[in-house]
Amino acid sequence: MSVAVESERLPAGVRSERRQAALASLLGALLLAALLEIAIDAASGHSPLIPRSPDTDGWLKGVGEHLGFRIFLIALLVSCGAYAGLLALAARAGAVAISKRFAIWLIGLIHLILFVGPVLLSTDVFSYIAYARMGVVHGINPYTHGPLSIVGDPIFHDVGSDWVRTATAYGPIYTLLSYPLALLGVAGALWAMKLWASLASIATLILVWRCARIRGLEPMFALLAVALNPLYYIYGLGGAHNDLIMLAAMMFAVSLTLVARPGSRREGEAAAVIVAGALVKATLGVLLPFMIVSRRRLAPVVGTLVAIAAGALIGFIAFGIHGIDIVAALNRDAALVSTDSFANEIAHLFGKPGVFPVDHDLLKAGLVIVFVHLLWRTWRGYDWIAASGWTLLAISVTSTWLLAWYTLWPLPLAVISRDRRLLVATLAVQGLFVIHQLSPLLAPVQ
Repeated sequence: MSVAVESERLPAGVRSERRQAALASLLGALLLAALLEIAIDAASGHSPLIPRSPDTDGWLKGVGEHLGFRIFLIALLVSCGAYAGLLALAARAGAVAISKRFAIWLIGLIHLILFVGPVLLSTDVFSYIAYARMGVVHGINPYTHGPLSIVGDPIFHDVGSDWVRTATAYGPIYTLLSYPLALLGVAGALWAMKLWASLASIATLILVWRCARIRGLEPMFALLAVALNPLYYIYGLGGAHNDLIMLAAMMFAVSLTLVARPGSRREGEAAAVIVAGALVKATLGVLLPFMIVSRRRLAPVVGTLVAIAAGALIGFIAFGIHGIDIVAALNRDAALVSTDSFANEIAHLFGKPGVFPVDHDLLKAGLVIVFVHLLWRTWRGYDWIAASGWTLLAISVTSTWLLAWYTLWPLPLAVISRDRRLLVATLAVQGLFVIHQLSPLLAPVQ
Protein backbone atom coordinates (compact mmCIF):
# COMPACT_ATOMS: atom_id res chain seq x y z
CA MET A 1 0.00 0.00 0.00
CA SER A 2 1.46 3.36 -1.00
CA VAL A 3 2.18 6.10 1.51
CA ALA A 4 -0.24 8.39 -0.31
CA VAL A 5 -3.12 5.89 0.01
CA GLU A 6 -2.31 5.25 3.64
CA SER A 7 -2.25 9.01 4.28
CA GLU A 8 -5.67 9.42 2.69
CA ARG A 9 -7.15 6.85 5.09
CA LEU A 10 -6.03 8.85 8.13
CA PRO A 11 -8.61 11.08 9.83
CA ALA A 12 -8.67 14.64 8.52
CA GLY A 13 -7.53 16.01 11.89
CA VAL A 14 -4.46 13.77 11.94
CA ARG A 15 -3.53 14.76 8.37
CA SER A 16 -3.87 18.42 9.29
CA GLU A 17 -1.64 17.96 12.34
CA ARG A 18 1.01 16.25 10.25
CA ARG A 19 0.94 19.01 7.66
CA GLN A 20 1.29 21.64 10.36
CA ALA A 21 4.20 19.79 11.99
CA ALA A 22 5.88 19.39 8.57
CA LEU A 23 5.42 23.10 7.86
CA ALA A 24 6.91 23.98 11.26
CA SER A 25 9.93 21.78 10.48
CA LEU A 26 10.37 23.44 7.09
CA LEU A 27 10.17 26.94 8.57
CA GLY A 28 12.62 25.98 11.31
CA ALA A 29 15.04 24.60 8.70
CA LEU A 30 14.78 27.84 6.68
CA LEU A 31 15.49 29.89 9.78
CA LEU A 32 18.57 27.79 10.62
CA ALA A 33 19.80 27.84 7.02
CA ALA A 34 19.59 31.64 6.89
CA LEU A 35 21.46 31.94 10.18
CA LEU A 36 24.16 29.49 9.04
CA GLU A 37 24.61 31.49 5.84
CA ILE A 38 25.20 34.64 7.89
CA ALA A 39 27.53 32.96 10.39
CA ILE A 40 29.65 31.08 7.83
CA ASP A 41 30.05 34.05 5.50
CA ALA A 42 30.72 36.34 8.46
CA ALA A 43 33.64 34.13 9.51
CA SER A 44 35.29 34.45 6.09
CA GLY A 45 36.76 37.84 6.80
CA HIS A 46 36.19 41.49 7.60
CA SER A 47 33.26 43.21 5.92
CA PRO A 48 31.23 46.36 6.64
CA LEU A 49 28.80 44.13 8.55
CA ILE A 50 31.36 42.23 10.62
CA PRO A 51 33.64 44.01 13.07
CA ARG A 52 37.30 43.21 13.34
CA SER A 53 37.72 40.81 16.25
CA PRO A 54 40.09 38.27 17.84
CA ASP A 55 40.39 35.05 15.87
CA THR A 56 37.96 32.85 17.77
CA ASP A 57 36.21 31.41 14.73
CA GLY A 58 39.17 30.36 12.58
CA TRP A 59 37.74 26.90 12.06
CA LEU A 60 34.95 28.44 9.98
CA LYS A 61 37.22 30.50 7.73
CA GLY A 62 37.36 29.56 4.07
CA VAL A 63 33.99 27.79 4.11
CA GLY A 64 31.91 30.70 2.84
CA GLU A 65 32.38 34.04 1.10
CA HIS A 66 32.67 37.54 2.54
CA LEU A 67 29.31 38.61 3.92
CA GLY A 68 27.85 41.42 1.85
CA PHE A 69 24.77 43.54 2.46
CA ARG A 70 22.74 41.76 -0.20
CA ILE A 71 23.26 38.24 1.15
CA PHE A 72 22.78 39.40 4.72
CA LEU A 73 19.52 41.20 3.94
CA ILE A 74 18.15 38.26 1.96
CA ALA A 75 18.97 35.98 4.90
CA LEU A 76 17.35 38.49 7.26
CA LEU A 77 14.18 38.57 5.15
CA VAL A 78 14.06 34.76 5.03
CA SER A 79 14.45 34.72 8.82
CA CYS A 80 11.63 37.23 9.23
CA GLY A 81 9.37 35.21 6.95
CA ALA A 82 10.10 31.96 8.81
CA TYR A 83 9.53 33.77 12.11
CA ALA A 84 6.14 35.08 10.98
CA GLY A 85 5.13 31.62 9.80
CA LEU A 86 6.16 29.92 13.04
CA LEU A 87 4.31 32.54 15.09
CA ALA A 88 1.19 32.02 13.02
CA LEU A 89 1.43 28.27 13.56
CA ALA A 90 2.02 28.70 17.29
CA ALA A 91 -0.99 31.03 17.58
CA ARG A 92 -3.26 28.76 15.56
CA ALA A 93 -2.19 25.20 16.35
CA GLY A 94 0.03 25.54 19.44
CA ALA A 95 1.67 22.31 20.57
CA VAL A 96 -0.04 20.39 17.76
CA ALA A 97 2.32 21.96 15.21
CA ILE A 98 5.27 22.94 17.41
CA SER A 99 6.22 20.57 20.18
CA LYS A 100 8.24 21.59 23.20
CA ARG A 101 11.08 19.30 22.09
CA PHE A 102 11.14 20.89 18.63
CA ALA A 103 11.26 24.39 20.14
CA ILE A 104 14.09 23.48 22.53
CA TRP A 105 16.18 21.93 19.76
CA LEU A 106 15.63 24.88 17.41
CA ILE A 107 16.41 27.48 20.06
CA GLY A 108 19.42 25.48 21.27
CA LEU A 109 20.88 25.25 17.76
CA ILE A 110 20.45 28.99 17.26
CA HIS A 111 22.35 29.68 20.47
CA LEU A 112 25.08 27.18 19.58
CA ILE A 113 25.63 28.62 16.09
CA LEU A 114 25.91 32.15 17.43
CA PHE A 115 28.17 31.08 20.29
CA VAL A 116 30.76 29.36 18.08
CA GLY A 117 30.44 31.88 15.23
CA PRO A 118 31.83 35.40 14.87
CA VAL A 119 30.53 38.54 16.53
CA LEU A 120 27.85 40.08 14.32
CA LEU A 121 27.06 43.67 13.37
CA SER A 122 28.43 45.53 16.40
CA THR A 123 31.69 46.38 18.18
CA ASP A 124 30.01 46.91 21.56
CA VAL A 125 31.34 43.69 23.09
CA PHE A 126 34.89 44.89 22.43
CA SER A 127 34.11 48.11 24.28
CA TYR A 128 32.95 46.00 27.25
CA ILE A 129 36.28 44.17 27.21
CA ALA A 130 38.24 47.40 26.76
CA TYR A 131 36.60 49.03 29.80
CA ALA A 132 37.33 45.92 31.87
CA ARG A 133 40.97 45.87 30.77
CA MET A 134 41.29 49.59 31.46
CA GLY A 135 40.43 49.02 35.10
CA VAL A 136 42.13 45.68 35.76
CA VAL A 137 45.19 45.69 33.51
CA HIS A 138 45.96 49.41 33.28
CA GLY A 139 44.47 50.86 36.47
CA ILE A 140 42.43 53.49 34.57
CA ASN A 141 38.93 54.50 35.62
CA PRO A 142 36.59 53.63 32.69
CA TYR A 143 34.13 56.27 33.89
CA THR A 144 36.60 59.10 33.32
CA HIS A 145 38.54 57.87 30.28
CA GLY A 146 37.79 56.20 26.96
CA PRO A 147 39.66 53.28 25.36
CA LEU A 148 42.00 55.77 23.68
CA SER A 149 43.88 55.78 26.99
CA ILE A 150 44.98 52.16 26.32
CA VAL A 151 45.99 52.58 22.68
CA GLY A 152 48.75 49.97 23.11
CA ASP A 153 46.39 47.28 24.42
CA PRO A 154 45.55 44.43 22.01
CA ILE A 155 41.81 45.12 22.35
CA PHE A 156 42.09 48.76 21.29
CA HIS A 157 42.01 48.13 17.52
CA ASP A 158 38.79 46.11 17.88
CA VAL A 159 36.90 48.95 19.59
CA GLY A 160 34.59 50.91 17.30
CA SER A 161 36.13 54.16 16.09
CA ASP A 162 33.12 56.13 17.35
CA TRP A 163 33.75 55.02 20.93
CA VAL A 164 37.50 55.21 21.49
CA ARG A 165 37.20 58.57 23.26
CA THR A 166 34.01 57.72 25.15
CA ALA A 167 33.91 56.68 28.81
CA THR A 168 31.61 53.80 29.66
CA ALA A 169 27.88 54.47 29.89
CA TYR A 170 27.13 51.16 31.61
CA GLY A 171 26.29 50.77 35.26
CA PRO A 172 28.89 50.06 37.94
CA ILE A 173 27.48 46.59 38.68
CA TYR A 174 28.06 45.50 35.10
CA THR A 175 31.53 47.04 35.00
CA LEU A 176 32.57 45.27 38.21
CA LEU A 177 31.14 41.97 36.95
CA SER A 178 33.18 42.33 33.76
CA TYR A 179 36.45 43.05 35.57
CA PRO A 180 37.41 39.40 36.26
CA LEU A 181 37.07 38.65 32.55
CA ALA A 182 39.99 40.97 31.81
CA LEU A 183 42.25 38.40 33.46
CA LEU A 184 41.36 35.86 30.75
CA GLY A 185 43.09 37.77 27.97
CA VAL A 186 41.33 39.28 24.98
CA ALA A 187 40.18 36.01 23.36
CA GLY A 188 39.21 34.49 26.70
CA ALA A 189 37.22 37.59 27.64
CA LEU A 190 35.40 37.45 24.31
CA TRP A 191 34.41 33.81 24.84
CA ALA A 192 33.26 34.67 28.36
CA MET A 193 31.17 37.61 27.07
CA LYS A 194 29.53 35.35 24.50
CA LEU A 195 28.84 32.77 27.19
CA TRP A 196 27.30 35.46 29.40
CA ALA A 197 25.04 36.56 26.56
CA SER A 198 23.95 32.98 25.84
CA LEU A 199 23.20 32.21 29.49
CA ALA A 200 21.35 35.51 29.95
CA SER A 201 19.30 34.78 26.83
CA ILE A 202 18.41 31.28 28.04
CA ALA A 203 17.45 32.66 31.45
CA THR A 204 15.24 35.29 29.79
CA LEU A 205 13.48 32.67 27.68
CA ILE A 206 12.87 30.36 30.65
CA LEU A 207 11.42 33.26 32.61
CA VAL A 208 9.23 34.31 29.65
CA TRP A 209 7.79 30.78 29.55
CA ARG A 210 7.24 30.80 33.32
CA CYS A 211 5.60 34.23 33.38
CA ALA A 212 3.30 33.34 30.48
CA ARG A 213 2.13 30.21 32.30
CA ILE A 214 1.53 32.11 35.53
CA ARG A 215 -0.57 34.67 33.64
CA GLY A 216 -2.60 32.01 31.87
CA LEU A 217 -1.18 32.78 28.41
CA GLU A 218 0.12 30.32 25.83
CA PRO A 219 3.78 29.79 26.86
CA MET A 220 4.89 28.29 23.52
CA PHE A 221 3.75 31.36 21.60
CA ALA A 222 5.44 33.67 24.12
CA LEU A 223 8.67 31.68 23.97
CA LEU A 224 8.86 31.59 20.18
CA ALA A 225 7.88 35.24 19.81
CA VAL A 226 11.04 36.19 21.70
CA ALA A 227 13.51 33.40 20.94
CA LEU A 228 12.94 33.25 17.17
CA ASN A 229 12.73 36.99 16.65
CA PRO A 230 15.50 37.73 14.11
CA LEU A 231 16.46 41.00 15.77
CA TYR A 232 16.73 39.13 19.07
CA TYR A 233 19.13 36.44 18.00
CA ILE A 234 20.96 37.99 15.00
CA TYR A 235 21.51 41.45 16.44
CA GLY A 236 21.17 40.93 20.21
CA LEU A 237 22.64 37.48 20.78
CA GLY A 238 24.91 37.67 17.73
CA GLY A 239 26.49 40.83 19.12
CA ALA A 240 26.76 39.47 22.69
CA HIS A 241 25.07 42.62 23.96
CA ASN A 242 24.68 43.29 27.67
CA ASP A 243 21.04 44.20 26.94
CA LEU A 244 20.42 40.45 27.32
CA ILE A 245 21.61 40.62 30.92
CA MET A 246 19.27 43.56 31.48
CA LEU A 247 16.37 41.58 29.99
CA ALA A 248 17.12 38.59 32.22
CA ALA A 249 17.04 40.85 35.29
CA MET A 250 13.79 42.41 34.07
CA MET A 251 12.04 39.08 33.61
CA PHE A 252 13.34 37.76 36.93
CA ALA A 253 11.86 40.79 38.69
CA VAL A 254 8.55 40.38 36.85
CA SER A 255 8.39 36.69 37.74
CA LEU A 256 8.95 37.52 41.41
CA THR A 257 6.06 39.99 41.43
CA LEU A 258 3.74 37.48 39.77
CA VAL A 259 4.18 34.95 42.58
CA ALA A 260 4.62 37.40 45.47
CA ARG A 261 1.99 37.65 48.18
CA PRO A 262 0.80 41.21 48.87
CA GLY A 263 3.32 42.97 51.07
CA SER A 264 5.72 40.02 51.09
CA ARG A 265 9.50 40.21 50.99
CA ARG A 266 9.48 39.07 47.37
CA GLU A 267 8.00 42.39 46.30
CA GLY A 268 10.99 44.15 47.82
CA GLU A 269 13.34 41.64 46.21
CA ALA A 270 11.75 42.26 42.81
CA ALA A 271 12.32 45.99 43.16
CA ALA A 272 15.93 45.36 44.20
CA VAL A 273 16.47 43.19 41.12
CA ILE A 274 15.22 46.00 38.89
CA VAL A 275 17.68 48.40 40.55
CA ALA A 276 20.48 45.87 40.02
CA GLY A 277 19.46 45.55 36.36
CA ALA A 278 19.44 49.34 36.02
CA LEU A 279 23.01 49.33 37.36
CA VAL A 280 23.82 47.15 34.36
CA LYS A 281 21.91 49.36 31.91
CA ALA A 282 19.98 52.34 33.21
CA THR A 283 16.97 51.89 30.90
CA LEU A 284 15.54 49.19 33.15
CA GLY A 285 14.93 51.73 35.91
CA VAL A 286 11.75 52.93 34.19
CA LEU A 287 9.96 49.81 35.47
CA LEU A 288 10.24 50.86 39.11
CA PRO A 289 7.56 53.60 39.19
CA PHE A 290 5.03 51.29 37.51
CA MET A 291 5.77 48.43 39.90
CA ILE A 292 5.54 50.67 42.96
CA VAL A 293 2.33 52.37 41.84
CA SER A 294 0.67 49.07 40.96
CA ARG A 295 1.57 47.37 44.26
CA ARG A 296 0.76 50.39 46.48
CA ARG A 297 2.67 48.84 49.36
CA LEU A 298 5.80 49.63 51.30
CA ALA A 299 7.86 46.54 50.38
CA PRO A 300 8.81 47.64 46.83
CA VAL A 301 9.73 51.12 48.08
CA VAL A 302 11.98 49.70 50.79
CA GLY A 303 13.57 47.26 48.35
CA THR A 304 14.23 50.10 45.91
CA LEU A 305 15.80 52.40 48.49
CA VAL A 306 18.01 49.69 49.98
CA ALA A 307 19.22 48.56 46.55
CA ILE A 308 19.90 52.12 45.39
CA ALA A 309 21.87 52.87 48.55
CA ALA A 310 23.91 49.67 48.21
CA GLY A 311 24.53 50.19 44.50
CA ALA A 312 25.53 53.82 44.97
CA LEU A 313 27.94 52.90 47.76
CA ILE A 314 29.56 50.15 45.67
CA GLY A 315 29.79 52.39 42.62
CA PHE A 316 31.27 55.29 44.57
CA ILE A 317 33.87 53.13 46.33
CA ALA A 318 34.92 51.47 43.08
CA PHE A 319 34.80 54.40 40.66
CA GLY A 320 34.21 57.64 42.56
CA ILE A 321 31.42 60.07 41.82
CA HIS A 322 31.62 59.42 38.09
CA GLY A 323 30.66 55.79 38.68
CA ILE A 324 27.23 56.77 39.96
CA ASP A 325 26.55 59.81 37.77
CA ILE A 326 24.05 57.96 35.57
CA VAL A 327 22.26 61.17 34.51
CA ALA A 328 25.40 62.56 32.86
CA ALA A 329 25.91 59.36 30.88
CA LEU A 330 22.27 59.32 29.77
CA ASN A 331 22.40 62.97 28.67
CA ARG A 332 25.56 62.30 26.71
CA ASP A 333 24.05 59.34 24.86
CA ALA A 334 20.74 61.16 24.31
CA ALA A 335 22.55 63.74 22.20
CA LEU A 336 23.73 61.13 19.68
CA VAL A 337 21.86 60.60 16.41
CA SER A 338 21.82 57.37 14.39
CA THR A 339 20.73 56.97 10.79
CA ASP A 340 18.19 54.32 11.84
CA SER A 341 16.33 56.45 14.37
CA PHE A 342 12.73 57.36 13.69
CA ALA A 343 13.49 60.97 14.61
CA ASN A 344 16.20 61.19 11.95
CA GLU A 345 13.99 59.69 9.26
CA ILE A 346 11.06 61.97 10.13
CA ALA A 347 13.40 64.96 9.99
CA HIS A 348 14.43 63.93 6.47
CA LEU A 349 10.78 63.53 5.44
CA PHE A 350 10.23 67.17 6.39
CA GLY A 351 13.26 68.27 4.41
CA LYS A 352 15.54 68.82 7.39
CA PRO A 353 19.18 67.70 7.21
CA GLY A 354 18.95 66.03 10.60
CA VAL A 355 17.82 66.28 14.20
CA PHE A 356 18.24 69.72 15.79
CA PRO A 357 18.55 70.50 19.53
CA VAL A 358 14.92 71.65 19.64
CA ASP A 359 13.91 68.24 18.28
CA HIS A 360 15.70 66.54 21.16
CA ASP A 361 13.72 68.69 23.59
CA LEU A 362 10.42 67.91 21.86
CA LEU A 363 11.14 64.18 21.89
CA LYS A 364 11.98 64.27 25.60
CA ALA A 365 8.79 66.20 26.31
CA GLY A 366 6.76 63.66 24.34
CA LEU A 367 8.36 60.79 26.23
CA VAL A 368 7.56 62.45 29.57
CA ILE A 369 3.90 62.87 28.50
CA VAL A 370 3.69 59.19 27.55
CA PHE A 371 5.32 58.16 30.83
CA VAL A 372 3.01 60.28 32.99
CA HIS A 373 -0.08 59.09 31.11
CA LEU A 374 0.88 55.43 31.55
CA LEU A 375 1.69 55.98 35.21
CA TRP A 376 -1.76 57.54 35.72
CA ARG A 377 -3.39 54.59 33.94
CA THR A 378 -1.43 52.16 36.10
CA TRP A 379 -2.70 53.95 39.20
CA ARG A 380 -6.22 53.42 37.89
CA GLY A 381 -5.66 49.69 37.44
CA TYR A 382 -3.96 49.18 34.08
CA ASP A 383 -1.49 46.29 33.92
CA TRP A 384 1.88 47.61 35.10
CA ILE A 385 3.73 45.09 32.93
CA ALA A 386 2.01 46.40 29.81
CA ALA A 387 2.60 50.01 30.91
CA SER A 388 6.30 49.26 31.38
CA GLY A 389 6.44 47.66 27.93
CA TRP A 390 4.76 50.66 26.29
CA THR A 391 7.27 52.96 28.02
CA LEU A 392 10.25 50.93 26.82
CA LEU A 393 8.80 50.98 23.30
CA ALA A 394 8.30 54.75 23.54
CA ILE A 395 11.93 55.15 24.65
CA SER A 396 13.18 53.24 21.61
CA VAL A 397 10.93 55.16 19.21
CA THR A 398 11.77 58.61 20.60
CA SER A 399 15.49 57.88 20.98
CA THR A 400 17.66 59.64 18.41
CA TRP A 401 20.21 56.88 18.90
CA LEU A 402 18.21 53.81 17.87
CA LEU A 403 19.94 50.45 17.50
CA ALA A 404 18.28 47.17 16.57
CA TRP A 405 18.62 45.65 20.04
CA TYR A 406 16.86 48.66 21.62
CA THR A 407 13.65 47.50 19.94
CA LEU A 408 13.98 44.25 21.90
CA TRP A 409 13.49 45.90 25.29
CA PRO A 410 9.66 45.74 25.33
CA LEU A 411 9.38 42.35 23.58
CA PRO A 412 9.52 39.99 26.64
CA LEU A 413 6.94 42.16 28.41
CA ALA A 414 4.76 42.35 25.30
CA VAL A 415 4.45 38.57 25.00
CA ILE A 416 3.27 38.20 28.61
CA SER A 417 0.98 41.24 28.53
CA ARG A 418 -2.75 40.82 28.21
CA ASP A 419 -2.80 43.98 26.07
CA ARG A 420 -1.98 42.36 22.72
CA ARG A 421 -1.72 45.78 21.12
CA LEU A 422 1.69 46.10 22.76
CA LEU A 423 3.01 43.04 20.92
CA VAL A 424 1.55 44.24 17.63
CA ALA A 425 3.14 47.67 18.10
CA THR A 426 6.50 46.20 19.10
CA LEU A 427 6.61 43.91 16.07
CA ALA A 428 5.48 46.80 13.83
CA VAL A 429 8.36 48.98 15.07
CA GLN A 430 10.78 46.12 14.48
CA GLY A 431 9.31 45.59 11.02
CA LEU A 432 9.87 49.25 10.15
CA PHE A 433 13.46 48.92 11.36
CA VAL A 434 14.02 45.91 9.08
CA ILE A 435 12.42 47.70 6.12
CA HIS A 436 14.78 50.63 6.67
CA GLN A 437 17.73 48.26 6.25
CA LEU A 438 16.63 47.04 2.83
CA SER A 439 17.88 49.90 0.62
CA PRO A 440 21.04 47.96 -0.45
CA LEU A 441 18.76 45.32 -1.99
CA LEU A 442 17.40 47.96 -4.36
CA ALA A 443 20.86 49.07 -5.50
CA PRO A 444 22.27 47.59 -8.74
CA VAL A 445 24.52 44.57 -8.30
CA GLN A 446 28.16 45.60 -8.79
